[in-house]
Amino acid sequence: MRESLRILWPYLWRYRKGLMLGMGALVLKDAAAAGLPLMIRGAIDALARHAGFTTILRFGAYLVGLSLLKGLFQYWMRVILIGNSRDIEYDLRNDLFAHLVSLSPDFYGRQRTGDIMARATNDLNAVRLMLGPGVMYWTETCLTFILAIAIMFSNDWRLTLLAILPAPLVSLAVVLFGRAIHTRFEVIQAMFSDISSRVQENLSGVRMIRAFVQEESELRRFEELNVGYIAQNIRLVRISGLFQPMLEALVGVTFLIVLWAGGHQVLRGRIGIGSFVMFNTYMGMLVWPMIALGWVVNLMQRASASLSRINQIFQERPTIAAPAKPVGMGDVGDIEFRGAMVQYAAGRALDRVDLAIAAGSTVAIVGHTGSGKSTLVSLIPRLLDPTEGLVLVDGVDVRELDPAELRRHIGFVPQETFLFSATIAENIAFGVESASDDEIRRAAEMAGLAGDIDGFPDRYRTVVGERGITLSGGQKQRTAIARALLRDPRILILDDALSSVDTLTEERILTSLTGIMRGRTVILISHRVSTVRQADRIVVLEKGRIVEQGTHAELVGAGGYYADLSSKQMLEEELEAI
Repeated sequence: MRESLRILWPYLWRYRKGLMLGMGALVLKDAAAAGLPLMIRGAIDALARHAGFTTILRFGAYLVGLSLLKGLFQYWMRVILIGNSRDIEYDLRNDLFAHLVSLSPDFYGRQRTGDIMARATNDLNAVRLMLGPGVMYWTETCLTFILAIAIMFSNDWRLTLLAILPAPLVSLAVVLFGRAIHTRFEVIQAMFSDISSRVQENLSGVRMIRAFVQEESELRRFEELNVGYIAQNIRLVRISGLFQPMLEALVGVTFLIVLWAGGHQVLRGRIGIGSFVMFNTYMGMLVWPMIALGWVVNLMQRASASLSRINQIFQERPTIAAPAKPVGMGDVGDIEFRGAMVQYAAGRALDRVDLAIAAGSTVAIVGHTGSGKSTLVSLIPRLLDPTEGLVLVDGVDVRELDPAELRRHIGFVPQETFLFSATIAENIAFGVESASDDEIRRAAEMAGLAGDIDGFPDRYRTVVGERGITLSGGQKQRTAIARALLRDPRILILDDALSSVDTLTEERILTSLTGIMRGRTVILISHRVSTVRQADRIVVLEKGRIVEQGTHAELVGAGGYYADLSSKQMLEEELEAI
């Protein structure tokens, strides 16, 4: 718990003035509340002495005044402390999101999206409840106990000792039940993450589920998770349900002891009736703190479990980060791989690749699925680092460059196209906030997408839906190409970016790109010979190694993998033409 709480200290310090002000209002509120039984004792004693109406009226005015002060300070206590907890939640959520954005892709390969979402929502809410109502009621409970017991002790220490007799039992119950609540809530939060992950995966893959008629199967799996989640919550409710009545029973026993012992004191004339009523009033004041104590312990233990889960994310460090003193960048263009090797858990993706790409040239990379093509180009923008070897841009190791600055010079169209649930214009302009409508339209024309957009009802303001679900595969790829072109990059990487378009559209896009490619370093990955035949150089990868390289004519003449690929695709084109 202490380790997890460390992440909260900067936020508590940031809002220290508000917290101190809120705590000041809490102290004044409890002080006013503690004065009410004293006024009641004074009024009863005055009645016993047959005091005049003026005296009774004065005590009544005191009671009304103290009640108004108590209400006023209670209002500001809640506004300030609960408001601060919301402010801390806001800052914590922003910092958590910023930290998640900074983490490297390998983290998301290990962590499920649903689990991350659960930590950023449900767990953060548990932390907020601790920082707001939890801290407020915990402090109020402790202060009320201190004030009430101090005043009671000053009047009759024997009766006060009897009143606090159940306190050790309360402490023992808090410790034992607190541990049980913490353990069970950790299990509940983990199961909530499983449910969130299952829902997220099912919604993302809803088309696949329907295509394979797996609706009933997925419903059964979700029901199993849900039943387990409910069962764990019922276990927690049983603990909480036992904890609360136990505290109330202890309060009832305390009342009984004070009533019995105090009644004897009154009958023997050792204390006045006013003091006896005051004792019972203070005991009544302690009822809510005793009840709230169980709720606060519940909140604290839940927040402790949630804070540990959030802290796990904050402790993650990006494997790819900017160096302390990054090297400045000039005209980006030359790329070189020196003995680049990438080792995954499943095997070696690249095996000591040596490749130099001159600035302004167009290089195509072909090879079987799994030959390491996407891994190779992912090294250039530092989406991952080589296990061994170097990747140089303009003669500088990319690990000595600021990744953000490097990526601003690169237009990257990945193999898996991702579109946001926004308009087509917003998706094309992603990463270029200052893009004008004309620039967006020009990028769409170069990507061969403008004709399709003109056919949409809202044209460039058409919302594409989550992950671009309303667009075809080819339209999504062309949107991603337009997005990359709008950046006006020095290096353009197209990772199988034309695989979902027909041959005619591909030819039209490549014709549009001919002028764009001039003066830029372009890397094309494709399985189509028609896409790569015009490249300055074609590199063939096989099992993470370069096995062939040269121009289209040179490789066709060599009779290797590329020649076989070319002849097969030429035959397919001839058969389609018949």
